[in-house]
Amino acid sequence: MLQITKDLLKNTYNFGDETLKLYDIAIKDVEEQFKIYDEIREYNQIKVLKAFQEERISDTHFTNSSGYGYDDIGRDSLDKVYARIFNAEAALVRPHFVNGTHAIGAALFGNLRPGDKLLAVSGKPYDTLHNIIGISGEEKIGSLKEYGVNYEQVDLKEGKFDFEAIKEALKDSSVKVIHIQRSTGYGWRNSFLVSEIGEIISYIKDIREDVNVFVDNCYGEFIDVIEPTDVGADLIAGSLIKNIGGGLAPSGGYIVGKKELVTQAAYRLTIPGIGGECGATFGLMRSLYQGLFLAPHVAMEAVKGAVFCARIMELAGFEVLPKYDEKRSDIIQSIKFGDPKKVIDFCKGIQHGSPIDSYVECEPWAMPGYKDEVIMAAGAFIQGASIELSADAPIREPYIAYLQGGLTFDHAKIGILIALNNVLNK
Repeated sequence: MLQITKDLLKNTYNFGDETLKLYDIAIKDVEEQFKIYDEIREYNQIKVLKAFQEERISDTHFTNSSGYGYDDIGRDSLDKVYARIFNAEAALVRPHFVNGTHAIGAALFGNLRPGDKLLAVSGKPYDTLHNIIGISGEEKIGSLKEYGVNYEQVDLKEGKFDFEAIKEALKDSSVKVIHIQRSTGYGWRNSFLVSEIGEIISYIKDIREDVNVFVDNCYGEFIDVIEPTDVGADLIAGSLIKNIGGGLAPSGGYIVGKKELVTQAAYRLTIPGIGGECGATFGLMRSLYQGLFLAPHVAMEAVKGAVFCARIMELAGFEVLPKYDEKRSDIIQSIKFGDPKKVIDFCKGIQHGSPIDSYVECEPWAMPGYKDEVIMAAGAFIQGASIELSADAPIREPYIAYLQGGLTFDHAKIGILIALNNVLNK
């Protein structure tokens, strides 16, 4: 870092000498890792560019449909671009999905029937899915369980898939959909590499060809040169205000996979017989296309922020997962504080480092869909966009903060330094 920049940071944010000392070490240590991710970024940029070209995208696709949205060429062509990128038969990309959980819910409800069983093989899914499945302690109205869909999970074995336990669970002929969560959720494990997901899918298909494998792909898009659909996933889903929206998508989600399964999911988003043929896009298509085009670059900026965070927090004495030099499969960085005050101070620091609402003091609160109080730091241009720099933590032992996002590495770096300084000086 130039001395003039270092002086500006110190004077602007009152950084202590220890914070800047750790910065000097960390930024040198991550240089080789950044080169690896630059290569992945370029590969995925080529892949996205080629998909745009093959679908002959022009400004006529930046449509502004209203009402029913029949024959919205921009909407329908964006589906085709996504399908090409993921090497899949079909896609459903819509601003009408309110979040990634909504897209996942449509995929599951659309492809499970009364008497079927959903088998989660990567342990308990992320907290917001518990109400969908019907495994929360709250009212289960509208859950899969209420509709007669059963649920079973196979817990991980030392952070990895338990192959033998999965084999045993597959003996139940009512198992129709397998659930795999690529990212960590609020767990303490590395996200699953796409190669690991491919290995377990192959294992499952060798035992039961009739089951459909669904992958929650949230936070994982463009972090590798392959996606779960490249290694056998039948269906995947994610959020447009995470990686793949590139920081420009104002809302929405996507579902990609086999045509029949995507169609069934579309019937849950709208109604049977209409599916994806309706749905006005209200002038959002330019943002969805442009966000997708920028996504390979933006996702890697976020990854670089996570790598830097891992190294500097480890140097500061905190346990981190993954380590800065471990291969990654999502944009999330976990930091274990072991102290509620420190985890709150860290999240408050991320909030103070945000371009929007930097003056706000975020506090833990009882968020809908979560069992524990959660503190969420997010001063974002798009509300709740976790491709923008953010951090959240359930207030429960061992007090882990989950950092994600950063539209630019420079901003992610500054925000992380403010958060670290906040922890060290308090």
